Amino acid sequence: MANSDSSLVGKLLIAMPDMSDPRFANTVIYMCAHSDEGGMGLIVNKPEKGIRFSKLLEQMEIPVSPAARDVRVHYGGPVDYQRGFVLHSSDYASDNGTLDVDENYRMTATLEVLEDLAKGEGPEVAIMALGYAGWGPGQLEYEISQNGWLTCAPNDDILFGSDNAGKWSAALRLLGIDPLLLSATAGRA
Repeated sequence: MANSDSSLVGKLLIAMPDMSDPRFANTVIYMCAHSDEGGMGLIVNKPEKGIRFSKLLEQMEIPVSPAARDVRVHYGGPVDYQRGFVLHSSDYASDNGTLDVDENYRMTATLEVLEDLAKGEGPEVAIMALGYAGWGPGQLEYEISQNGWLTCAPNDDILFGSDNAGKWSAALRLLGIDPLLLSATAGRA
């Protein structure tokens, strides 16, 4: 999907307090693709409870080195939940299957990145997401126009930090918004 001036690629979507879809309540989503054809992003603040990266690697029969880092596993979204995506720093690229989201971040969905992480190699920082959030043509733009989402630029703490419970509030503060003062209803002039 092409990146244009109106594209949300590389931006955060921050769910408004009255988000009607419970799967997206209080979520922060990093947008990896967006065009006239739709959008794709990864939820970065909903960790998968009870799923350890090392156990996923073992299930996939990928040997885990003692040097392997414990990459956090997140619920990336309701679409294609059986598929894994690694959101990571731009210091790593697979020969096949790495999407340059912007100058700071990439997304890779290959076995190669998992094998490299299992060896203690790969990107400096990363999270793994199971599934993704997806929108059809015009759907996300409509949701934004209906006060469903706010947008802002990301930072490393929100994407890769361990305070998942605080990421939604932190993303709002990037916009200068106090989460306690944010109304769940939109005003109309």
